[in-house]
Amino acid sequence: MPLALLALAVGAFGIGTTEFVMMGLLPDVADDLHISIPAAGHLVSAYALGVVIGAPLLAAVTARMSRRTVLIALMGLFVAGNALSALAPGNDALLAARFLSGLPHGAFFGVGAVVATSMVAPERKARSVSLMFLGLTVANIAGVPAATLMGQHLGWRATFLGVSAIGLAAIASLALLIPHDRAAAPATGLRGELAALRSVPVWLALGTTVAGFGALFAAYSYITPMLTDAAGFAETNVTLLLALFGVGATAGNLLGGRLADHSLRGTLFGGLTSLAVVLLLFPVLMRAEWSAALSVALLGMAAFVTGSPLQLMVMEKATTAPSLASSANQAAFNLANAGGAWIGGIALAAGFGVTSPALAGAALAVLGLGVAGVAYAVDRRHEVVREGRVVATHVPEQAGALHR
Repeated sequence: MPLALLALAVGAFGIGTTEFVMMGLLPDVADDLHISIPAAGHLVSAYALGVVIGAPLLAAVTARMSRRTVLIALMGLFVAGNALSALAPGNDALLAARFLSGLPHGAFFGVGAVVATSMVAPERKARSVSLMFLGLTVANIAGVPAATLMGQHLGWRATFLGVSAIGLAAIASLALLIPHDRAAAPATGLRGELAALRSVPVWLALGTTVAGFGALFAAYSYITPMLTDAAGFAETNVTLLLALFGVGATAGNLLGGRLADHSLRGTLFGGLTSLAVVLLLFPVLMRAEWSAALSVALLGMAAFVTGSPLQLMVMEKATTAPSLASSANQAAFNLANAGGAWIGGIALAAGFGVTSPALAGAALAVLGLGVAGVAYAVDRRHEVVREGRVVATHVPEQAGALHR
C-alpha cells in the first residue's frame, strides 16, 4: 500500500477527533460561555450541518482542480475552523466556527477516497479506502479521549488548538506524500457533475448508507444510559467502554476493506445482517457487564464492516463524478447520524425501555438490507439489458457473415 495513504489517515484522524470531541466537552463549554447544555448541544448540530452542506458543494466546485491541491486546501479550511473555535469570544462565534470546521469534512473523505483508490490495483481499492478511514476509527480510541482530557485540564480552547496542530501535520503530510496530479474533471462541467447524482443506483447506494449507519446511531447515541441503567456500569467507566467501540470499529473497518476486495456486495449484505443481529441482542447482552462490554465492541465492528464497501459502491455508480458522489456519501453518513439519533429518541421517549433505541436500530438495519437488495436487483436488470443490447448488435453481423 502506498505511503501516501498515511497522509490521508492523518487528516482523517484530525477530522474524527474534532467531530466527536465536542460531546465530551459540552459541560465545560456550557460553563465557560454561560449557556445551557442543550444550547451547547447545538454546536454538535452546527458541525453536522456544515458537513451536509459542504460535502457535495465543495466537491462540485473543486472538480476541475488538482485533487492534491483540493485536499491541502480542505485541510487548510479545517485548521482555520478549529483555530477560530479556540478563539471564539461567545456562543454565536463558536457556532459559526463549528459550522466552518464541518464544511471540509465530507469533501476531504470524498476526494481522499478517489485519490486512495487511484493509487492501488483494482483488487485493493476497498482496502485502500479502509486504510484512509483507519484515521477516523483510531480517533475514537486515542484522539477523542486525549482531546477530552486536554480540555478538562487545560480548557476546551486548548483542545481546538491541539486539533489545529493535527491539521497542520496533515497538511505537511499531504504536501510531502500525495503525488502531483492533473485535474481530470469531465468536460460537462458543474452541471454534468450534478447530473451524475440523478442516477437511481447512486441514490440507492446513498439510501443504504443512511439506513445502515442510521441503525448504528439510533443505538450509539444512547449507549451511555444503556450501559449505566441497564448494565449497571458506573459513569466513570463509560469512557473506557466507548474506547472499546473504537477498537471494534477499527477491526471492522480493516476487515470490511479486505473482504470487500473479494466480494463487495457480499460484505455489505453480511455487515448489515450482522448489525441487525447485534442490535436485536442488545436487550439480552445489556443484562451483565461482561456481555454489555462485548456488545459495544461488536456494535462498532458490525457497523464499520460496511464503511468502505458503501463508499466504494457509491463511487462505482457515479463513474463520471466519483469525487462528488463519494462526498455526498459522507453527507448521507451525517444525515444518518441525525436521523438515527432522532428515531432512537422516539423509541426511548415512548417508554419502550432504555434498550429500545437498539431495537429501533435493528429495524433500520433491516431497512438498509432491503434498500441494498433493491439496488442489487436494479443492477442485475441493467446488466441483463446491456447483455441483450450486445447480443442484438452482434446477431445481424453474424447473419451477414453467414449469408456471404
